[in-house]
Amino acid sequence: MPVNRQRRLVAAAIATIAAHPIAHAQQAPRKYRIGYLSQPSRESVEPVLQVFLRALRDLGWVDGGNLAIEYRWADGNSDRLPALAADLVRQDVDVIVAPAAVAALAAKDATARIPIVMIFPADPIGLGLVQSLQRPGGNVTGTAYAHDTRILRKQLEVLKDVVPHGSRAAVLASPADPLRTLQRREYDAAAQSLGLDLRHVEARGPQEFAAAFSTIAQSRAQMLCVAGGSIYLPYRKELREAVLKSRLPTLYTLREMLEEAAGLVAYAANLSDFIGRSAAYVDKILRGANPADLPVEQPTKFELVINLRTARTLGITVPPAVLARADEVIQ
Repeated sequence: MPVNRQRRLVAAAIATIAAHPIAHAQQAPRKYRIGYLSQPSRESVEPVLQVFLRALRDLGWVDGGNLAIEYRWADGNSDRLPALAADLVRQDVDVIVAPAAVAALAAKDATARIPIVMIFPADPIGLGLVQSLQRPGGNVTGTAYAHDTRILRKQLEVLKDVVPHGSRAAVLASPADPLRTLQRREYDAAAQSLGLDLRHVEARGPQEFAAAFSTIAQSRAQMLCVAGGSIYLPYRKELREAVLKSRLPTLYTLREMLEEAAGLVAYAANLSDFIGRSAAYVDKILRGANPADLPVEQPTKFELVINLRTARTLGITVPPAVLARADEVIQ
């Protein structure tokens, strides 16, 4: 090739590169965006949220770095969740993280396109969130509390063991809980087999606690089960006051509620542990996995935790046999 022609080609190539510097520069890594859709307030779930964020960091995802998190908090009002979910869809986030059934259902109603990582709803098949636990089949996957509702019977059994001479119990639940009908049926069956006279009482939040606990007192209940998982997380302080005033031995279905809400006993999986595991689903999806193919993970162990501080406050003696089989005793 003639020298002059070669020089002209080199000059043209240099000019092209100068005009388009990005062509030879290293492409900046993509920054992903996830939506975090929560029925409780941030303040009420900050400890478990930090577990989730730490788990993400351990997997290489840093909020404010290669990841941006769009938070949407319903502050205890589940009626706000559909609008908040729709907003995340408009933002076109890469993944929606949805703790609890009410948030997961709102997210699923809002989009069939954006992957959704649910955290700990009970019976995701019955709710229509997934087709099966092994093959979710849609845009939703994650962790689930338990597909087997026999756990509800076990909760009443634990209460009966703590108050062996009790014959009357109450279950407090929120009418906003999408599983309320199923839970009620299962609790009724368990109560019948245990010989318990069971009263169902509903309250959406603190504004209804006084009336609910008045109804519980009128039923002469000797023990209380607070159902609904994370629905009551924002109201731990208000629940504590009501439970202490009622002086009822109370079982919670979340370990995280036990100390702050004056619980005597909890029979539950470790929610913080499953929050952390949920980060692994986000990681896999952001790296290209299809949520339809990611099996739903369930807890393999439920822990019995007894709070002796509450027992002393309420003047209750926990039977030694129950203490002996507890996984943890809070002194």
